[in-house]
Amino acid sequence: MPAKLRLMARSTGKKAKKPAPNTMWGGRFTVPPAAAMTAINASVSFDKRLAAQDIAGSKAHAAMLAKKKIITVSDNAKIQQGLDKIAAEIRAGGFVFSDALEDVHMNIEARLAERIGEPARRLHTARSRNDQVATAFRLWVREALTHFDAALEDLQKALIVQAERNAATAMPGLTHLQPAQPITFGHHLLAYVEMLGRDRSRAQAARARGNECPLGAAALAGTPFPIDRAMTAKALGFAAPCANSLDAVSDRDFALDYIYCAAVTAMHLSRLAEEMVIWSSPQFGFVQLPDAWTTGSSIMPQKRNPDAAELVRGKAGRVFGALGGMLAMLKGLPLAYNKDTQEDKEGLFDTAATIMLCLTAMTGMAKGMKADKARMLAATERGFLTATDLADWLVRKLNMPFRDAHHVTGRAVKLAEQKNRRLDQLKLADLRKIEPRVTADVFKALSVQTSLRARTSFGGTAPENVKAAARDARRKYLSARKGRA
Repeated sequence: MPAKLRLMARSTGKKAKKPAPNTMWGGRFTVPPAAAMTAINASVSFDKRLAAQDIAGSKAHAAMLAKKKIITVSDNAKIQQGLDKIAAEIRAGGFVFSDALEDVHMNIEARLAERIGEPARRLHTARSRNDQVATAFRLWVREALTHFDAALEDLQKALIVQAERNAATAMPGLTHLQPAQPITFGHHLLAYVEMLGRDRSRAQAARARGNECPLGAAALAGTPFPIDRAMTAKALGFAAPCANSLDAVSDRDFALDYIYCAAVTAMHLSRLAEEMVIWSSPQFGFVQLPDAWTTGSSIMPQKRNPDAAELVRGKAGRVFGALGGMLAMLKGLPLAYNKDTQEDKEGLFDTAATIMLCLTAMTGMAKGMKADKARMLAATERGFLTATDLADWLVRKLNMPFRDAHHVTGRAVKLAEQKNRRLDQLKLADLRKIEPRVTADVFKALSVQTSLRARTSFGGTAPENVKAAARDARRKYLSARKGRA
């Protein structure tokens, strides 16, 4: 006798009675599952968040069964009313979930039987838990993708507003984290708007791709009942029923798509978070992050730590891990349904919570950060950022091949380093020792502002370009929800 049952027998003085096999599926079994089996098999602790979607699927299924005269109109009415009452009970927090009933779906069905009796036992006609679970999960993921897209748009808006404010704010553009060319802060931020735009297109495509209804596929082979799968698909807002019953119950591509979308976004957020950490450090001092998204130190009073940015950066690894876990779980599964796929939910639920939290934090930081324009401009005076402009001037004015101009400019940079001066602080005589044809007009090309204004090619950093790009981004990304823009 298991230890728990022995303890019960001692405490009551009576022989403990073994629990019966699961009444939802236990007709073939004579003994109940082992305690550890119940523990490993139960998913209700995490899949109970699918309750609303399960109820929606059951209501659509029951309505279809009644229309097709598979169950009576009276039974359907009782099922609909009973499910509505259960939904209200769950919303009010009064529903008691039981591990013994394994998952949210069987918990709701058992409660429905308690409420309405015999009609509840007809609800599962022409369906299986396999298509029932897949349908509820797809509904949840579809809704999650909608929220994900909206959160991405909110972050885009915050970055666009900052880009508009800083369309002419000069800063060093870096490659290899080394000074490269002058750019504007607005131009830099709009690069992330484009990344997030691709993230949104992935989320929207994933939502469309996964918007097919498994309900009615039953366990794996379909059903002999004369069901109308198009009716249930339409009732639940799906574009169409899944075309193949085997694929319908075993497919988890829609879940993979969500996690992949989140993983790419997490990578983009991590890159921006890393830059915020760098920009807000005293060594750079380019931005100040808002108090609401920074923390202090328990021992060092002067500290202003970019913890939110660091956590966004760190949580990217958590999302990447969920993607790897899902791929590993699915890779060896034969058709059709296998219990392994119960492991599809915790990683996805955690991913959804994580990426939404990261997007909220990043949006808060983006809205509230303040650019130190003077500090950014001063930084452009280091690192010979207008060296390429000197090479370009030699090409334009002296008709010099670019490779020759590059060599001449390199010598000029070396001379400026030796003299501890900026390029525009060299004397004309110094430059003429390197290239005798240089004229005084060259110094106009060596200012940061001239360099910025000159970058007018499409997608370039010129302030007027940035203003136009911000307007285009508003039209492209924010127009669908003008009330939020």
